[in-house]
Amino acid sequence: MFNLKGKTALITGAARRIGRSLALELARQGANLVIHYGRSEAEARKVREEAVNLGVKAHLVKADLGKPDSCENLIENTVTEAGRLDVLINNASVFPANSIQAASVDDLNNVMQVNAWAPFLLSRSFAQRIGRGKIVNILDTRITGFDFDRFTYYLSKKMLETLTRSLALGFSPNMTVNAVAPGLILPPEGKDLSYLERLKGTVPLKRYGSVSDVVDAVLFLLRSDFITGQVIYVDGGKHLVQTIEGRQP
Repeated sequence: MFNLKGKTALITGAARRIGRSLALELARQGANLVIHYGRSEAEARKVREEAVNLGVKAHLVKADLGKPDSCENLIENTVTEAGRLDVLINNASVFPANSIQAASVDDLNNVMQVNAWAPFLLSRSFAQRIGRGKIVNILDTRITGFDFDRFTYYLSKKMLETLTRSLALGFSPNMTVNAVAPGLILPPEGKDLSYLERLKGTVPLKRYGSVSDVVDAVLFLLRSDFITGQVIYVDGGKHLVQTIEGRQP
């Protein structure tokens, strides 16, 4: 079993929401952190402070994942800052409302860069620079259905699912690459818990989950040395019910 104590983990988008919870739980497990952020510097500094108080080392790295050059440099900057790297969690993403009717090529390219190509570039650099370790990508359960209101987001997460399986094979035998696909866990930015309450009836288990459910799934994948190319759906069974979200074309 892979022991996180003393290992170093880079988590993209670690300043807020699921990324923050992942970072602090890994710190509780004894892992040193590299906390990536784009704009949320104040929140990132707070995560670092909390991690250090848990007795681990924590470093901050800023990078714009919308720029390929920043992605290419992030792994090298991480190793320079922390001295080593054992775990990469590709958590950062953007969630724009680009409908299938209105989405432009630029919309698609921008979302795809952050949500799919950045994880790919980071993972490839990790494999080339380090050669051995663990990668976990954060997907979304909606990839099992369709979303026409957030079409570019949906496509980017579908791409990341394909990349997860491809890289698991391409980077074997020295790296494992897996993914976790959350469902009804957190309301979108600007929404409150009423959003989750309204939608929980669409989930087979008739309730919404918590961030700790996602964290537990990530820890399970990190600890295993014999699981690769897998997607764990943390969604109360939502992936079993194919759905279409948004206005169809």
